[in-house]
Amino acid sequence: PDGLDFVTAASLGCRFATAFRALTAHGRVRRGDWVAVHGCGGVGLSAVMIAVALGARVVAVDVSAAALARAAELGAEVAVEGGPGALGQVVEVTGGGAHVSLDAVGSSDTAVASVSCLRPRGRHVQVGLLLGEHAAPPLPMSLVVAKELQVLGSHGMAARDYPALIDLVVSGAVRPDLLVGSVIGLAEAGAALAAMSRPPTTAGMTVVRLGTSS
Repeated sequence: PDGLDFVTAASLGCRFATAFRALTAHGRVRRGDWVAVHGCGGVGLSAVMIAVALGARVVAVDVSAAALARAAELGAEVAVEGGPGALGQVVEVTGGGAHVSLDAVGSSDTAVASVSCLRPRGRHVQVGLLLGEHAAPPLPMSLVVAKELQVLGSHGMAARDYPALIDLVVSGAVRPDLLVGSVIGLAEAGAALAAMSRPPTTAGMTVVRLGTSS
């Protein structure tokens, strides 16, 4: 659309679209639902913003104080430091557990925590890829059965589904541009790619603008 600039359009790829489909198609988030987001990186922060726009109340969980602060800026109602006590805090603040919970990290700990923090008939959506030693997390299946939980996987979003997301962006209900940490030129892309192997110091995505320096 004419009202969508190229940087914002570029920011919709992968993480933002992935979070949108996870919440709408699989999580089926409704206004007033409690949504727990485990991991406030690119996908997680996108999920926070989208869930708030859908009218949900969001609990953000992360081990990084900076990531939690960013989640709060984007509308998370509660920020919980990840760790042994996080599960109890999420269940308490949501009045018995989240309606929908996303693992946006892809680790055994976050997958188990996401399932465990749900209220009866809640929905867990696995967004983070579970690879290597985390490929087979010990999910509490007895809890899944007892609470009649739904465990769902979500992976990306087809191009045909983008119009609904773009409409939300153009309306101003969500601002994916706020998640852009920097805009760089093609000459700087190599260094930025190499930097991805190091722990991030700030939350946000990098957009490469062809033919433009930073």
